Amino acid sequence: MEDKRRRARVQGGWAGPVKSRTASHAAPGASAARNLVSVGTDQTWMRREQLPPKRQFVFKEPAEVERKAPEPRVIDEQGLHEISTLPTGVSRVRLIPGFIDSKQADWMFEQLLQEIPWRQRTHLRQDLSYKEPRLTSWYGELPYTYSRLTMQPNPNWHPLLTMLKEHIEKATGHTFNSLLCNLYRNEKDSVDWHSDDEPSLGRNPVIASLSLGATRIFEMRKKPPPVNISLTAKQEENGDYTYVERVRIPLPHGTLLMMEGATQEDWQHRVPKEYHAREPRINLTFRTIYPDPEGMQR
Repeated sequence: MEDKRRRARVQGGWAGPVKSRTASHAAPGASAARNLVSVGTDQTWMRREQLPPKRQFVFKEPAEVERKAPEPRVIDEQGLHEISTLPTGVSRVRLIPGFIDSKQADWMFEQLLQEIPWRQRTHLRQDLSYKEPRLTSWYGELPYTYSRLTMQPNPNWHPLLTMLKEHIEKATGHTFNSLLCNLYRNEKDSVDWHSDDEPSLGRNPVIASLSLGATRIFEMRKKPPPVNISLTAKQEENGDYTYVERVRIPLPHGTLLMMEGATQEDWQHRVPKEYHAREPRINLTFRTIYPDPEGMQR
């Protein structure tokens, strides 16, 4: 009996210290927690500041692609020059400086200036009339219509024009039956952007352009692509030609320029006004007119 009591006391003695040890081990943890709180919110706030900030999605408009207008290609050397290749065909220009000797070109210019029946024609656009900023004359057995203006047949060729036509035909291998003459009286005269693509000229017409007199710049620009390619193409189709390819061709006295292939279908051309004084210039553009649609297929 005494032994049982002794063992009970021993077990109870071991049980007491276990509680105290558990309490003693738990106390430091609680103390640390209290210490963390007692430090105050400064250290806890500083620790939060050190955390990386949360990333927020911000919508930004897509940046527009910067486009630069291409520099115009300058053609001033004799030869055949391809300016584009498209599904419609190859566009070519042939430049022959000095096709007419300078001394011969001088007297030809003076004679044509005096003897061709030059006229300034009037156009109608949206019920408004305006005069062409140049003088013209037409030769050929068939009428010619452009920009809703019809030039009546004139089979009475000037002998000098007939001679020039035959000379060009022999040199180029092409034949022509009509001629549009243009007189640019000074730097203020011009012709705006256009293509010689009237139905009466047929498909891929060949135009022979002979320049006499003051040098003027002949400019060309590529027609815009189909509107379903891009927004930019739609803008160009609506008249924005900012980014299309361009060509500049100086045309001195006696120079022959041939436009061949798909040039009229894929390109436009003009002779712009100039800021500096210019003497008169005569431009003879030989072409072939077809009387009916069947004759235009070649």
